[in-house]
Amino acid sequence: MSADEWAIIAGMMAVTFLIRYSFFALGDRIQFPPLVKRALRYVPVAVLTAITVPMVLLPDGQHWQLDVRNAWLLGALASGLIAWRYNKLLAAIGGGMAVFFLWRWLMAVSF
Repeated sequence: MSADEWAIIAGMMAVTFLIRYSFFALGDRIQFPPLVKRALRYVPVAVLTAITVPMVLLPDGQHWQLDVRNAWLLGALASGLIAWRYNKLLAAIGGGMAVFFLWRWLMAVSF
């Protein structure tokens, strides 16, 4: 890599570090407006959605796969249903993983 690329990486690292560190350094002295506090509560859900939806709907990274052969989609649907019905995070994770692995095993055996 060239020196310019290293400088860009170092600059991005410094900006990211300073933004994150400022919240720890300033601590309780930062008072966010209620609208910002309410909006920040949705950040984890938005990040998790941004990570999982492409993986579930585009398992090969290029083509949509919205059929019963997509074990990622079935596992995610099962996980969502379990979380909605029982409101238990660990059960949703375990159930989704069980459906995912069982479905992959069944698809491998049947084809």
